[in-house]
Amino acid sequence: MEETFVPLRGIKNDLRGRLMCYKQDWTGGFRAGFRILAPTTYIFFASAIPVISFGEQLERSTDGVLTAVQTLVSTAACGIIHSIIGGQPLLILGVAEPTVIMYTFMFNFAKEQKDLGPKLFLAWTGWVCVWTAGLLFLLAILGACSIINRFTRVAGELFGLLIAMLFMQQAIKGLVEEFRIPQREDTSLAEFLPSWRFANGMFALVLSFGLLLTALKSRKARSWRYGSGSLRGFIADYGVPLMVLVWTAVSYIPTSSVPKGIPRRLFSPNPWSPGAYENWTVIKKMLDVPVLYIIGAFIPATMIAVLYYFDHSVASQLAQQKEFNLRKPSSYHYDLLLLGFLTLMCGLLGIPPSNGVIPQSPMHTKSLATLKHQLLRNKLVATARKSMRKNASLGQLYGNMQEAYHQMQTPLIYQGASSLGLNELKESTIQAASSMGNYIDAPVDNTVFDVEKEIDDLLPVEVKEQRLSNILQAILVGACVAAMPILKKIPTSVLWGYFAFMAIESLPGNQFWERILLLFTAPSRRFKVLEEYHATFVETVPFKTIVMFTIFQTVYLLICFGLTWVPIAGVMFPLMIMLLVPVRQYFLPKFFKGAHLQDLDAAEYEEAPALPFNLAAETELGAGASHAGDAEILDEAFTRSRGEFKHVSSPKITSTTSTPASKSLESPRVSFSPRISELRGVPSPRSGGRGPHSPKTGEAKPSILGKSPSSSNTTS
Repeated sequence: MEETFVPLRGIKNDLRGRLMCYKQDWTGGFRAGFRILAPTTYIFFASAIPVISFGEQLERSTDGVLTAVQTLVSTAACGIIHSIIGGQPLLILGVAEPTVIMYTFMFNFAKEQKDLGPKLFLAWTGWVCVWTAGLLFLLAILGACSIINRFTRVAGELFGLLIAMLFMQQAIKGLVEEFRIPQREDTSLAEFLPSWRFANGMFALVLSFGLLLTALKSRKARSWRYGSGSLRGFIADYGVPLMVLVWTAVSYIPTSSVPKGIPRRLFSPNPWSPGAYENWTVIKKMLDVPVLYIIGAFIPATMIAVLYYFDHSVASQLAQQKEFNLRKPSSYHYDLLLLGFLTLMCGLLGIPPSNGVIPQSPMHTKSLATLKHQLLRNKLVATARKSMRKNASLGQLYGNMQEAYHQMQTPLIYQGASSLGLNELKESTIQAASSMGNYIDAPVDNTVFDVEKEIDDLLPVEVKEQRLSNILQAILVGACVAAMPILKKIPTSVLWGYFAFMAIESLPGNQFWERILLLFTAPSRRFKVLEEYHATFVETVPFKTIVMFTIFQTVYLLICFGLTWVPIAGVMFPLMIMLLVPVRQYFLPKFFKGAHLQDLDAAEYEEAPALPFNLAAETELGAGASHAGDAEILDEAFTRSRGEFKHVSSPKITSTTSTPASKSLESPRVSFSPRISELRGVPSPRSGGRGPHSPKTGEAKPSILGKSPSSSNTTS
C-alpha cells in the first residue's frame, strides 16, 4: 500500500486497483465449485457463534433493549454489503467484543440520565454512530490508513493475543455463570436450587470441554491414521460445525428426571415477537434527544472511531499478510470509508455496528489458502500423471505442469507472475534425476518424480481470493435470524467451548506466544525447538534478549488487558496498541540492538528449516510407502492463523548450500542440525545447510540458544 496523506488519493488508488479484479472476484469463487462450501461453513460458524453470544451478553447488559437478533442482523447486513461493494473480500465483518463493551458502558450511562433513560438509549447511540461515521469519513479521506504500514509484528501479534485473551475470558466467565442464578429469573424454580445449579455447572463443563477437545482434534483429522483420505478431509473441513451439532445432541440425553432448564440454552426473542423490532424505528426518536446529549455524543464517538479505525485496519492487515502471497491489491482507505457508511446505517436502524473482526478474518484467509492448495494440487497431479502415462520426458512433464499451473492463475495484467514453487520443483527434480544417471529428455517415472510428494512439498502458498465465500457466510448468518427457534436449542455451554476453541486456534504462528512458551521450556530441552520449523530469532538473538523483549510485551499486554476492566476508559485500549508505533521506533532501539529488533519484530515471518526428523516415518515405512491422497493435504502446511506456514520441505532442497546429490537423497535420520549437535554436546556430521546460518545474512553464527548471558555476549 502506498503511503499517502493527500486527500482522497488513497481511496482513488484502492478503487482503481479493486475494480480491475472485481469480475474475477466473483468468477473465481464460482469456478471453485462445491469446494467453496468448506471455507464458507468454517467461517460461518466462526462468525455466527460469537455474534450470538455477544447478543446474549448485550441482552443481559442492556435489560433486553438489544438482543442476538440485532447483532445477527448487523453482522449479516454489513457482511453482505461489504462482500458486494467492499474492497477486500477476505475481511470478515461482525459485531465484536469491544463494541459490546462500549454499548454496555453507554447504556449504563444513559439509564442514569433522566433526560435519556433506556427509552432514548438507542436514539442517543444513533447520534453516536452519526458522529463516528463522520470521523471515519475524515480518517479515510485524509489517508490515515497509511499509518498501518508502520505497525510492525509486535503490535499486530500483541493485539491478536489480546483478542484471544478476551475470547478466553468470555469462555471462563460464561462457565462460571453456569453455576449461578441468571439475572431476571424466578429463583423459586427447581433448576435454581443449589444442587441443580451445581449439576448444571458440571454438565456445562462436560459440554464445553467436550466441544473444545473434539473441535481441536477434528481440525487435525488429515493426520489421522484411520479412515480414508476423503473421510479425513471431510472431517477436517466440516468437523468443527459437526461437533457443535454433536454436543448439542448430547445435551438432550438427560431428559427424564432433570428440570427443563438444565442445561441452560440460548435465550433471545424471535424476530417476529413484539419486542424484537422496536429498534428499527429509532430514527423517529433521534430528534427527541436533548441537544446537550447530541453534542456530548461526540465523546464516545471519538472512542469508537479510534477503536474501529484500528480494529478494522489491523483485521484487514492480518487477513492479507505477505506470507499469504496475495496477488490482488489492498483496500484500506476505501474499506474504512465504507465502514463509515455501514456504521451510519446501523446507528439509524438502532443496531450495534459491525467492523472487521479478529481472528475470523485471518481464519478466512487461511481456509481459502487451503482451498487454493487443493485446487492447484488436484490440477497438477492430474497433469503429471497424464504426462507420465504418455512416457513424457522430465522437460515435457515440467512444461505441461507449468502450463497447467499458469492456467489456474488469475489473468490480470497488473498482477505479478507467480513463479514460486514450480521453479524449485524443476531444479530439485533435475538434480535427483542427474544423480540417478537420468537426463531431462529421458522418460520419467515415479523413481525420478514422485507426484504426490513433490507437489505437496513444493507448491507455492496462494489464496483463493474471491467474494463468494464471504457473501455466503453473511447470508447464512442472516438466515440465523429466521432460525432463532432452532438456535435456542444450543446450550450456552457449547458457545463457551467454541469461544475457547477460537482463542486457542488463533495462537499457533504468533511469535509472541511462541516466545512465552520458550521461556517456560527447560534449558536442557530448548534444543527441541530447533528440531521443528522455527523463527529466525531463535538462532540469531541471545536468549537473554529474547527474555527481555518477551517480558516487555507481556507487561504491555497485561496493561492493555487491565484497561478493558476499567469502566468507559476500557475501550481506549487500542490507543495503547497504537502507542506501540512510536515506542517501537524511538524507545525500544535504546534497549535492544537493531539487528536483534529486526529479527524479533520482523515485518515478514521468516522460518529456519527444521531438522527433518518429521520425515523419519518415510524411512521406517520404506520408499514404497503410499503418500497422501487428494483430500489428505495441508495438515502440516497450514497450521498458523496469522498466515505463517509450517511447510514440510523436501529433503532435496532443505539446504541452501550446494551439496552432492547423493547426500540430498539420504535418509533424513542421518542428517543433524549443527545447533542440535552443539546443544547436545556431540559433533555434527553435517557442515553445510541452513542450520548454522542466519537466514537473513547467510553468515555462520554459533548457537546461543540456552547459553548464559556471558557466554552469549562473547559469541555475538
